[in-house]
Amino acid sequence: MTEQELKKLLASLRTEHRDLDAAIDALSAAGSTDQLQIARLKKRKLRLRDQIAIVEDQLLPDIIA
Repeated sequence: MTEQELKKLLASLRTEHRDLDAAIDALSAAGSTDQLQIARLKKRKLRLRDQIAIVEDQLLPDIIA
């Protein structure tokens, strides 16, 4: 992937991560009793965070000091 494509992917992943965070907050604030759905959203959010870290690592050059 080119650097431009990686930056677009990173922006997309960050947006999805932020949206999931808002959804989780909304469900929690509404007093949702569907804990399984909240747990699934949190798990998906964690996977996104890992993907974001991988893309960020690809964008940053490895510099050995």
